[in-house]
Amino acid sequence: MKALRKYLDKIKPNFEEGGRLHALRSVFDGFETFLFVPDTTAKSGAHIHDAIDSKRIMSMVVIALMPAMLFGMYNVGYQNYFAAGTLETASFWEIFGFGFLAVLPKILVSYIVGLGIEFVWAQWKGEEIQEGYLVSGILIPLIVPIGCPLWMLALACAFSVIFCKEIFGGTGMNIFNPAIAARMFLFFSYPSKMTGDTIWVAQNQIFGLGNTLPDTFTAATPLANIGQGAEAGYSIADMIFGFIPGSIGETSVIAIALGAILLLWTGIASWRTMLSVFVGGALMALIFKQTGQSSISVQEHLVLGGFAFGAVFMATDPVTSCRTETGKYIYGFLIGALAIIIRVMNAGYPEGMMLAIFFGNMFAPTIDHFIVERNISKRIKRGGKE
Repeated sequence: MKALRKYLDKIKPNFEEGGRLHALRSVFDGFETFLFVPDTTAKSGAHIHDAIDSKRIMSMVVIALMPAMLFGMYNVGYQNYFAAGTLETASFWEIFGFGFLAVLPKILVSYIVGLGIEFVWAQWKGEEIQEGYLVSGILIPLIVPIGCPLWMLALACAFSVIFCKEIFGGTGMNIFNPAIAARMFLFFSYPSKMTGDTIWVAQNQIFGLGNTLPDTFTAATPLANIGQGAEAGYSIADMIFGFIPGSIGETSVIAIALGAILLLWTGIASWRTMLSVFVGGALMALIFKQTGQSSISVQEHLVLGGFAFGAVFMATDPVTSCRTETGKYIYGFLIGALAIIIRVMNAGYPEGMMLAIFFGNMFAPTIDHFIVERNISKRIKRGGKE
């Protein structure tokens, strides 16, 4: 690494003001800050409050996502071999290898498209390349079904970066979570590739691994089964461990919990937001269960679909969530409650976490505004009494 550092220092003058490669300054700066932790912290972005900069935050979130990503790869292979009836004869590495090869192209497309646009945008504006897409680039593939075509994923990434991030000023300035925006783009533009019972299991062999399933093969998620009035079809243990059909990174509560522990331990994610999402979801699920409007138990609501993943990795996004301490409770509770309301009240849309977080992002500034105004009013009253 020392040799690489010396080499970068040697060629750096070429990319600075007056250098022959000055036009590529943003590209050089992006590679340099990716390889080495910068000596200075970020000076912009509403989510930066102390000495930790955006690169450190994004890198830690990516590490926290690793358990969910790795298990998601294994589960993609597991579902394929299980559907073909060859699970018992397949080794761990065959199952994981197939899932790895199925998921890897989605991650590559996400990063190539998203980072490519960010590089071009930074060059055009003469700005530094931000590290925010390091997280979005892995979040987006993890919240889509394995059957989502790569060209659709590329369109969603482009839409997310351009219309939900860069036009607002880049990392730290966006109103909506870019990953949520990408999923919403896909859901409303190509609903047949985001819902139904033909998109959750990879159906073709890859380099001799996996099984080619019949074109007529279908496999619904537990929430889809319940939405159609049937049983979930899986045990609570399967739901917690994650051996169920679903979006790539959203099935395993245990893998998500490992990421949550890291985010809470490092202080990157707010425990107030995370806890209140689960409290809001649990309370609303209990109300629907007690009134007979839902057949799903409270614990099933919290471990199925994207509820846990959204609560840990997206509702806690420091850019798009509330920043006041009291506001975090309200914001999280609103998301949790809305997710269950959408699930139960809209039979055609059994997964409600995406829209719940979108609405939470929308109302976060308003919630913070009223909390701040309330605190100011209290201080004025205390000052008057003194």
